Amino acid sequence: MTDLCKDMEKFGKGIGSVPRYRIVEALFSGGKTVGELAKKTKLSQSLVSQHLRVLKETGLVQDERQGQEVWYTLNAEHTIRLLKRLTQELKPKKKRKQ
Repeated sequence: MTDLCKDMEKFGKGIGSVPRYRIVEALFSGGKTVGELAKKTKLSQSLVSQHLRVLKETGLVQDERQGQEVWYTLNAEHTIRLLKRLTQELKPKKKRKQ
């Protein structure tokens, strides 16, 4: 399995569940705490934390501690890099002239 394939597998795992996709969608508008994500997604804080762990492992979300709170944001750079790599792989290869 190529590195790109492994990275795409991680990406799929990250957004491969409705609760994780809802968390990602909630982060489209900017960084949020676990409590804010729980309210926005109507999930318990412990469930949000479990899903955030998976999202962090897959590289889709990053966190930053600010005082007592941890803010979660989308890791847009990682996602853009991954999608660019995928796009390059999907482009038709130019045929060599004989």
